[in-house]
Amino acid sequence: MLKVEAAEEGLPAAAQVFPNRFPEAVDSQPWVPQDRCHCFSQVRVSPLGEAASFHTEIQDTSAPGWLRLLDLIEEAVADGREEFRPLAELSPEERRQIVTLPASIGRLTAVRILVLYGSNLVRIPPEIGDMTSLEEFGPYTSRRLHWFPYEITRCARLENSTVSTRSIYGNYKYRPPFPRLLPPSDTVLDLEGLAPGHWGATAARSCSVCTGPIPATGPHQAWLSQVVATDVLPTLVNACSPACLDTLPPGAKGYIPAPHRGGAIEQPRPR
Repeated sequence: MLKVEAAEEGLPAAAQVFPNRFPEAVDSQPWVPQDRCHCFSQVRVSPLGEAASFHTEIQDTSAPGWLRLLDLIEEAVADGREEFRPLAELSPEERRQIVTLPASIGRLTAVRILVLYGSNLVRIPPEIGDMTSLEEFGPYTSRRLHWFPYEITRCARLENSTVSTRSIYGNYKYRPPFPRLLPPSDTVLDLEGLAPGHWGATAARSCSVCTGPIPATGPHQAWLSQVVATDVLPTLVNACSPACLDTLPPGAKGYIPAPHRGGAIEQPRPR
């Protein structure tokens, strides 16, 4: 795929721009800005044991793009729309400012189609599991989005997805490694201000399994590759206890068969 250096488009040096093959899904502009990502190779097989880590970016909640996104969600809640394409309403630079989605997406209970093509996202909040009408999920070409919250499996009506599988942990083509998950802390944590480089997310409000409260020392975490609509996605579980982890289903066929903690763990051979 053709790549153009960011400086040629007047963007800060940290960004790349990619040709948009789906202009109707984003907007009419031909270039989509995304920051560089070197978490793992998305074009060749990664060797066993290669280091992997979470993105550390924290959302700037004062950025114009974020504030506009909050407004767009309120508008969608108010009018009960069934299709939500927020990036189409943002400028290229505003889209680049969005590295996660607000927890308020959980209020979009009428939305059946969520389109996030070409986003600069590095994570999606667990509140996506509250989008009870969601049937189609499209984060295609969001190359910095490597995993999804386990709560997305609560979207019982979700039938169609378009995910750039080369960009996700454990994908069947290259089997890139998962970040190593650490145990809960020995001290009390600010569960609304977690370090994303350590926990993957900036907050842990409720158990991914039973919806109960997370202990003050932090979540018990696990990776689990699950069939979500038309893709197998690596999902991150934030549980309240080992007992909840014990109730998780097995992994998808052809993937690591049980919940695991990532790191230098053996995976099935690439296909």
